[in-house]
Amino acid sequence: MAETSVLSPEMLLEHWLGHRRLTRRMIEAFPDDKLFSFSVGGMRPFGEFAIEFLSIQEPIVHGVAAGEWRRDPFPRPRTKAELIALWDQATAAIQAAFPTIPLHRFSEVDKAFGVWEGTGIVSILYAIDNEIHHRGQAYVYLRALGIAPPAFPDRS
Repeated sequence: MAETSVLSPEMLLEHWLGHRRLTRRMIEAFPDDKLFSFSVGGMRPFGEFAIEFLSIQEPIVHGVAAGEWRRDPFPRPRTKAELIALWDQATAAIQAAFPTIPLHRFSEVDKAFGVWEGTGIVSILYAIDNEIHHRGQAYVYLRALGIAPPAFPDRS
């Protein structure tokens, strides 16, 4: 049976960048004093989720591209402005590294960070899915704070 590609790497990257743009708008929507402190039901604050994204997303792209799984330390943001600056740096790094992924690496099995075994595409989809999942929690947080969140379909 012949394999059929549904998305090109360029289309997948643009899809992910749309999610990153929406997540950035979510970060911007939070009041400065609530981003790293407000939570519902014992879940972590949204600022902590965003730090998690920063700690895995660009390293996943690098790992899929180069087969080297590392997590470089970065300064822990303490303000919304610092988080947005790190977010923008990570987005630029993802945009630069993603096109360097050799096509065969999307289907090649690897062990991400020496722990999670799967194909490159599975690792990338995990990074995207994780962001979407936790961003959904942030929608609840913003509504609980009486703030209308950004429209989900708008990823421009």
